[in-house]
Amino acid sequence: MITSMTGFARGEATGPWGTLTCELRSVNHRFLESQFRLPEDLRGCESELRQALAKALKRGKVDCTVHLREPEGAARALDIDEAALARLVKRVREVAAALPAPSVDALEVLRWPGVIRETAVDAEGLHAALAALFAATARDLVAARAREGVRLRELIGERCAGLEALVAQVRARLPEVHARVRGRLGERLAELAGQVDKDRVEQEIVMLLQRLDVAEELDRLTGHIEETRRIIASGEPAGRRLDFLMQEFNREANTLSSKSQDLETTRIAVDMKVLIEQMREQVQNIE
Repeated sequence: MITSMTGFARGEATGPWGTLTCELRSVNHRFLESQFRLPEDLRGCESELRQALAKALKRGKVDCTVHLREPEGAARALDIDEAALARLVKRVREVAAALPAPSVDALEVLRWPGVIRETAVDAEGLHAALAALFAATARDLVAARAREGVRLRELIGERCAGLEALVAQVRARLPEVHARVRGRLGERLAELAGQVDKDRVEQEIVMLLQRLDVAEELDRLTGHIEETRRIIASGEPAGRRLDFLMQEFNREANTLSSKSQDLETTRIAVDMKVLIEQMREQVQNIE
């Protein structure tokens, strides 16, 4: 099954701690690379989320963004640590006595670390909610990438059909191309003065036709087309294998172009390269 590395998914969950939203975006990458943006209260979950992501995906660059919004109209209760405040006030008075013109702001005192205690949220429940939300969002991302993979499979199939038609065109021209080469050589030999060794000439013609013969390249291209179809129809990971096949496609198309002694065959080879490049761009997105 062909799976794309490009996708997006968003999930949301609500509870006594507020509203959690999770967004996952993925693009193509040689390996699996992830980046997490988490609220301060949830940074401890990053390692667990990375492990869950590695189980769901094999390749791709994934950005995960999590937001936590407190319930509307609700705010965390603020409690003052009386003991901490008393210690701080005592020290402030000592400093004030030592300074010629001390100025103490009550708000600055309250900002001192430890003086105000915020009511803690249910950390265990919040972490569990994030784990469940992330798992559901990851499943949605996998489904989105699978849907995009179906489209990529169709596009690659169309390019394979186009290549197959071009290979058939070149194959159909081979007898005409060989006859034309042989005819040109015959005309040149007829222009030569003196006797020529006909057997030797025939050997040279055969050797020249062998060097110009592209049947082997056409056979390899046909084999690569069949292998591409087999891979995109199978359930195995396809990205790396298809990437290798694109290199082989290019190699055969370049050889076909360099061997060609026929303008029409050269034009067809260029059309092949265009289709191969289109396939290569699509394969870059396959997991």
